[in-house]
This record gives sequence, C-alpha cells and structure tokens, in this order.
Amino acid sequence: MSGGPPVAVVIERWRAHPLAWIHRGEARAIAGELRRAGREVREVRFREDAVPELPPGPSLLRLSDPVMQTAAEALGRAGVPYLGPSAAVMARCYDKWEAHRIASASGIDCPATALATDAAGLSFPLVVKPRRGSDSIGMRIVRDAPIPRRAGNARYVAQERIVGAELTVAVIHGCVGMPLRLLLPEGTPHTFARKYLLPPRRGPLTDAALAQPVRALALRIATAFGVDWAARVDLIHETATGRLRFLECDVAPLVGPASAFAASLATGGVTRDEQLELLLRPR
Repeated sequence: MSGGPPVAVVIERWRAHPLAWIHRGEARAIAGELRRAGREVREVRFREDAVPELPPGPSLLRLSDPVMQTAAEALGRAGVPYLGPSAAVMARCYDKWEAHRIASASGIDCPATALATDAAGLSFPLVVKPRRGSDSIGMRIVRDAPIPRRAGNARYVAQERIVGAELTVAVIHGCVGMPLRLLLPEGTPHTFARKYLLPPRRGPLTDAALAQPVRALALRIATAFGVDWAARVDLIHETATGRLRFLECDVAPLVGPASAFAASLATGGVTRDEQLELLLRPR
C-alpha cells in the first residue's frame, strides 16, 4: 500500500479518561503502520473549533465514541470529507432503544428490550445499561426487582439476559470477516473492565456450520443500520435454544492491529495491508 496522498490521523486531545487513552494509543499504532507501509502521515489533534484547518487529503478519525460523534457532526456541517462513520449512523447505533427498534423491525432476533421505565413485563435477571453510550460503561446485571432508582428512568434500557457464546464479526465496505468467539464463561458479562483491563482470550469460531449463518447475519445487520464505514457486529449464540441473537453494532470500533476487528478480518483471509486500504477507502 505504498504511495498515495498524505494521511491525517485525527487523534483525541489529552483528557483524564480511559477511553481517551485507549483511542490515542490506537491512533498512534495505526499512524505507525501507515508510515511503515510508505504513507506520509500527520497526527492532528481534534478541535471542534478548528475543523476547516484540517490538512488536505484523507483524514482518518480515530477518536473515542463521544468525541467521534461530535467530530462527525462538526465535519458534516462544514462539508469536510473524512474517513469514519457518518453522524447519522452513529446516532442510530448508539441509541440502544432505537437500535433495538431498527433491528426488530428488520426481522433480526433480539433480546427482549424495554426502556427501564417500562420493564415490568420483562423477567429478571435483566441487563440494565445506559440508553446512549458504548463500551459497556454503566452496564450491570440486576438479578431481582426493582431496578435501582438511579437506573430506573428513560435514560436506561433493560434487556433480557441471554446466556451463550458471545461472537464478534468485522464488516467494512461489504467485506465480512470470520466470527471470533470471546472465550468467557457463559453468563459472564462483557463489562468495560473485561474489555479493556482484563480482556478475554478470543479465537475463531470452530463450528464451521455456524460460521456462515453468523457472517450472513452480521452483513444483514450492517445493512439494516446503513453502516457506511467499519463496524463490529456482536452476537450471542444462545445455549438453551441455538438462536443467534443480536447484541450490538459498533460503528466506530477499534480497528488497530491488536483489535478484534482486525483479527476477524485476518481470520477471513484479509491481510493487514488490505485492511488498511479498506480503512482508507472513502465512504
């Protein structure tokens, strides 16, 4: 992938938040990969008041989700092209209640979900999490009624707890990776701490007969949400029923060399150089 115009990797300004540290580290890892591949790279700190000052050429947004949303909205208003998810797609996917509505309307099998204010019809235990947000921040298992008061409002959703094998699949520009299984004990919640501080091992899904339906469902989900760049689709293969249930479509995933996104594509035969080319392909 040598040659091509210079690339601006847009990174987050320093702030005392673990998501900022994680995404700044990933941005620098990708910038290093691109330099080693022969591309000229400039690292640019994102400032909402300096959108027009981005250098010419491709600008790859590598920001944490809240800042990515702000950047996508600001760049869209300014008419500045960039490499990353559109603000509209992020808004659909990071509102968990809206995401559930879209997926269900598309015939995708989802855990029963309600706003925390309307959860009386759901059976405990429940997964309770912020309606808007990412990275499992604020997620908790509530084993018995009632839902705690601070989460019992319309800013939270309550969801049927599904027990099974958690799977993740990368999708980008219609290219679908191979499913990876998170090697967590069934029933163990995939919390923020487990994602980033004590990440579980992962490996290719060994059930070949299941892999193709998983890939087909991941692409169907990405299509339902109008994914226009990279996504990581998370599913669970329910032990009790054998059903594939939709959990999340992350449209601003970590895409660095050590990410589950990269591993899913690599397992599907997409080399890292090919992945970088896809990441730099305009929407």
